[in-house]
Amino acid sequence: MKPTEGFDPATLAQCNHTPRTQPEGRRDSEAFLIGLGDRVRAERKARGLSRRVLSGISGVSERYLAQLETGSGNISIILLRDIAMSLGVSLEELVSETRSLPEGHSGRRQRIALVGLRGAGKSTLGFSLARALDMPFVELNDEIERQSGLPVPEIFNLYGQNGYRRLEADALETIAARHNSVVLAVAGGIVGDGDAYNCLLRDFHTVWLKASAEEHMNRVRAQGDLRPMEGNPAAMQQLRKLLDERNADYARSHYSLNTSGLAPDVTHDSLVSMVRQQILAG
Repeated sequence: MKPTEGFDPATLAQCNHTPRTQPEGRRDSEAFLIGLGDRVRAERKARGLSRRVLSGISGVSERYLAQLETGSGNISIILLRDIAMSLGVSLEELVSETRSLPEGHSGRRQRIALVGLRGAGKSTLGFSLARALDMPFVELNDEIERQSGLPVPEIFNLYGQNGYRRLEADALETIAARHNSVVLAVAGGIVGDGDAYNCLLRDFHTVWLKASAEEHMNRVRAQGDLRPMEGNPAAMQQLRKLLDERNADYARSHYSLNTSGLAPDVTHDSLVSMVRQQILAG
């Protein structure tokens, strides 16, 4: 990384006269970056600017802005100054940890997102949960198709995975801006995009619907989709490997519900109870 592109926030700890251990300094640095990202994102939204528009005004790439707003990347002081000028605030205001967020910054509100591998039951449970809570239900891929005017397979064919991820991030932002209360079902692969997943964790209460690889496969086949097994004797082994690879990312969700061995009505009741007691009650 070039000197003008970023800085290590851990070095800021050296400016404090109180000695701190390395883990404490790292946690402070991470908290600072998350707070900074919150302030930048809130100022941008308060002005009705998309990341694309702010990128054009400031000259900072959309990807850099996404990393900044999710607290997942460093940024140079020069680029941060350019962003502050584009937002009409001072650099000092953006980096101030005591500055209040602009009015209208809503946090997660009552937005609930269900995550998990294909076959987790996100669509079925999401719809029934939304009905029980009297909330709208949205499939993220439906919103992507609505905004792009293209079916998801065609998006991948025309623009590839990177193009799909950009549309996914835009759709997430649209849903969060439109709804204070909503149940959202997202594609299982969202955890593979750090920026989009961080945005999801920031704007939604996420619930991981856990199940064994065997249950995932059986549920998909029960829906009449035989593609996972057709002509592929290693399909189950591949599914186990995928689940193992994604477990750590899914585990970043705020809540989890193990649905293995549970009847659909029992799973529904458990999910509704958990959401009411642990999310909505707070």
